[in-house]
Amino acid sequence: MADWGYGQFCPVAMASEVLGTRWTILVVRELLCGSHRFNDLRRGLPHISPALLSKRLRELETLGVVRRQVDPDTGNPLYKLTEAGEELRPVVMSMGSWGQRWLETQLSMKNLDPSLLMWDMRRNLNPTPLPRDRVTIQFLYHDVTHGQAKWWLVVDNGSKESTIDLCKKDPGHDVDLYVVSDLRSMTAIWMGLMTAQEAIDNGKLKLTGDRKLRASIQSWLGLSAFAAETKRVSV
Repeated sequence: MADWGYGQFCPVAMASEVLGTRWTILVVRELLCGSHRFNDLRRGLPHISPALLSKRLRELETLGVVRRQVDPDTGNPLYKLTEAGEELRPVVMSMGSWGQRWLETQLSMKNLDPSLLMWDMRRNLNPTPLPRDRVTIQFLYHDVTHGQAKWWLVVDNGSKESTIDLCKKDPGHDVDLYVVSDLRSMTAIWMGLMTAQEAIDNGKLKLTGDRKLRASIQSWLGLSAFAAETKRVSV
């Protein structure tokens, strides 16, 4: 798979040749997070080119890590992890936990991206504390360019299975909660570096709208899977 090799029979070296190529481990991360369609994978990896993503998926398929299927509804390909791919879950989670604990916050906070942040928040959002009907939440980042400043999360708890849609254009629903922040502060909340209440107290986060939604934001807001990890280096 790799264009280079370590020339060692050690399983660590062989696994590194498979997983150490650029973007590969992040493609696996996205699949572990539940992205199965090509466009959803790209939303979680906004800086990878379509050609390179296709190449990495083909390589993982050849290695038996990914299995390609056909979506019966659309005819488009779906990408699922095989048993070998699923066994990478603790590996990826351990890497994320290590990075959260031991890498300086400033390294990750240099790479702010509103589209990636909102996509992560959308798929990690906990709909359980929300009302049993449609809820629309608008996010406004006042320090980013106009095209990236406004986002809407539309959560529908009315059916058997909750649906969560992320919109860059106004979906036309009445907004139940307005969330106003700068991108750095919301990213810090998502990473678990501060709580929503701390951001409110510091004037970094402003909530306007439904009282219950405001009070429960920390319980429904989609945080990083590693947000609970305790930093072992200076924040």
